[in-house]
Amino acid sequence: MNNLLQRAFVRRMIGALFVLAWVVISANGQGTPTQEAPPKAAEQPAPQAPAKPNDNAEVSSQDTAPSFKVRVNLVLVRVVVRDARGNLVTNLDKQDFQLFDNRKPQVISTFSLEKPDSHLPKVTAAASTEVVSEPEGSEVAVPPGKVAVPQRFVAVVFDDVDMLAEDAVFVRNAATKLFGSLAPTDRVGMYTTSGQLTQEFTADHELLNKALLGIVPRPIAGGSGFHPCPEVSYYQADQIENFNNTQALIVATEDAIQCAFNGDERQQAQAQGLARAAAGTALATGITRTDFVYRHIEQYLHHLAVMPGQRIMVLVSPGFIITADTEESTDMIERANRANIVLNTIDVRGLYTPDLGGDIADPPPVNPKTSGFQASYRVLAQQAQGDILSTLADGTGGTYFHNRNDVDEGLRQAVAAPALSYLLAFSPQNLKIDGKYHTLKVTLTSKQRVTIQARHGYYAPKTARDPGEAAKQEIQEAVFSQEEISDLPVDLQTQFFKTGQSEAHLAVITHVDVKGIRFRKADGRSRDSLTIATAIFDENGNFVKGGEKIVDMRLLDSTFERLSRSGFQIKSSFDVKPGTYLVRQVVRDGEGAQMAARNGAVVIPY
Repeated sequence: MNNLLQRAFVRRMIGALFVLAWVVISANGQGTPTQEAPPKAAEQPAPQAPAKPNDNAEVSSQDTAPSFKVRVNLVLVRVVVRDARGNLVTNLDKQDFQLFDNRKPQVISTFSLEKPDSHLPKVTAAASTEVVSEPEGSEVAVPPGKVAVPQRFVAVVFDDVDMLAEDAVFVRNAATKLFGSLAPTDRVGMYTTSGQLTQEFTADHELLNKALLGIVPRPIAGGSGFHPCPEVSYYQADQIENFNNTQALIVATEDAIQCAFNGDERQQAQAQGLARAAAGTALATGITRTDFVYRHIEQYLHHLAVMPGQRIMVLVSPGFIITADTEESTDMIERANRANIVLNTIDVRGLYTPDLGGDIADPPPVNPKTSGFQASYRVLAQQAQGDILSTLADGTGGTYFHNRNDVDEGLRQAVAAPALSYLLAFSPQNLKIDGKYHTLKVTLTSKQRVTIQARHGYYAPKTARDPGEAAKQEIQEAVFSQEEISDLPVDLQTQFFKTGQSEAHLAVITHVDVKGIRFRKADGRSRDSLTIATAIFDENGNFVKGGEKIVDMRLLDSTFERLSRSGFQIKSSFDVKPGTYLVRQVVRDGEGAQMAARNGAVVIPY
């Protein structure tokens, strides 16, 4: 699990990484530009104690937090529409949709069509001649083109704690057909609820096939051939302890009379004591088992939440019992929705016949007086196992694949990206800071019969956040997305030159169009600040490096007029190794709380 711990560390440190550099754009002491060319960002100086800002400087950096205004958060709703035959409906427009928040109609503020290649970034750097050193400004810019850097991250979680041996064989055979449906921009990771198998996100089909061989049952208890007296199932124990089911207690007591007292009915009181003790032990064991599974699923959710793109988790499981003591599915759904993770679930049992007799390899003792009741408990337990799979999928806008033996098709549908989806967004009006769940519903204005797959809700914030902290969180969430945001007119370019056989210098250049920024006029100057956050990810979506620059602007009218014609550029520099990288940049201004987010790609040859 070292890689997961490293990922969690990266997430905690991302705020610190985003203060790596501060930009200084020089002007003379009176604020009058010394040259007509647009000002250029100087390279990062050696760390110094924070200096008091010079209010005469037109563009400068300062170690103080800008006065952020909280941007209106958009709720994103990704929608897949299929007709009665299961085919994608591809000819819809914004006016064809209706969106409801707690049954109240909402205005769809943004609308876009999403295809698997929607966010393919342009390659913005080309190979240059390998050199030991090269003067600043000699980097080579790039010819147009695109590269298949990761866009979708799919974590396939196999529930090997609850699987039977036949389930494992079934799913291994089905999953071997999966990889042909993957796009070049898909990255798949494989994990198990036992924590014994970890294959990090990759596009290497050979590694994924090898990982499949490790899918075997790994129960954390049971299967030893020892049967307690009386034997009480997890489901029956839940009925006794949490629902005061007197029939379930009577059945357990009768089993105790038979196994502990040779059928002596006079030992009723002692037998009932044994039955209650057995129920308490069975319930505690079941809670421990379920909690173990939950903890690993949550760990993989956290891991998936920091991947830079669309996030999907596929839980392949026979299901497990949820009791009053283990009801954590609501928390898990909330975490998934906050991280924009869709949970697709697959019942690996396929089209199964209820097992009336228990495990044939380790059959329980048979009591003729209670065998009918025990069989009914087994059937009810097997039906209840699927409830958690249905709940997780429904709560996150995913699909629940069950009662079908073509599990290979279920995996393909769960993992592969739809050829087209619709991305709707709205701004909640008068949203209360109460942490309550809001139901979402998407319908079509027409009466055609369709199936709509979309998230079913979101959670309002629990507490009002400090504006500065809220802005930082907003930037961080945008960095780990791939959605393009165009509130501000910003262009992204990259350049590089190799400094050796295994080292390169990567420059990320941001061109800002001043005309699109909402300045505040004060003391004869146009004032605003820009936060420019840059993150570099490798070809499998792993965070490599990042940095943040704060640009404070106090422009005189003459400078504002000149920069309105030319704009200006900010450069961020990173030392990296040769390889393929996704460059993600987010720009946010302090006065208007507007944002821009851009994707770029760079291929640095070895």
